[in-house]
Amino acid sequence: MNIVPTDIDGVLIIEPDVFKDNRGFFLETYQKKRYAAAGINSDFIQDNLSYSVRGTLRGLHYQLPNTQAKMVQVLKGEIYDVAVDIRRGSPSFGQWIGVHLSDDNKRQLFIPEGFAHGFCVLSETALFIYKCSDYYTPESEKGILWSDPELDINWPVNDPILSEKDGRYICLSKVEYENLPVYEDG
Repeated sequence: MNIVPTDIDGVLIIEPDVFKDNRGFFLETYQKKRYAAAGINSDFIQDNLSYSVRGTLRGLHYQLPNTQAKMVQVLKGEIYDVAVDIRRGSPSFGQWIGVHLSDDNKRQLFIPEGFAHGFCVLSETALFIYKCSDYYTPESEKGILWSDPELDINWPVNDPILSEKDGRYICLSKVEYENLPVYEDG
């Protein structure tokens, strides 16, 4: 497996070893010891599966309390996946990473706790799976407006299909300080 660091400390692209032959392919999607050796020590306790159609944009979501690290991967289709550092006090606060994930490239993205996360679907449909380090709790659910002009995320869709909730979130600069996770160095 190959680990590709990104411009934001802690956000990692994982390129698993893929074993192909005339029958298809095999890859290990997670093995605790191997991922820990690569610096991913989150204790994943919940897996989620999302199915979406082309043009759907989900996000930018986070939880507080009950912050979640996530490891995301596309099983079928292609998405543009975004992680935004929203940890107050972080040297990379407000910066974001965007990565194409697909069933062709088989990449995963590891997103540490304290980030807002979202994705948009580029293929006809997409089947998206992700591991979380804490349980989903509706009362902890929060979000940042996907089109926040200060973040200036270069989404590859112009008029996305959004949930009502995702369309109502506010810009990061308008979020009250206590509603943001705290950066913990080291």
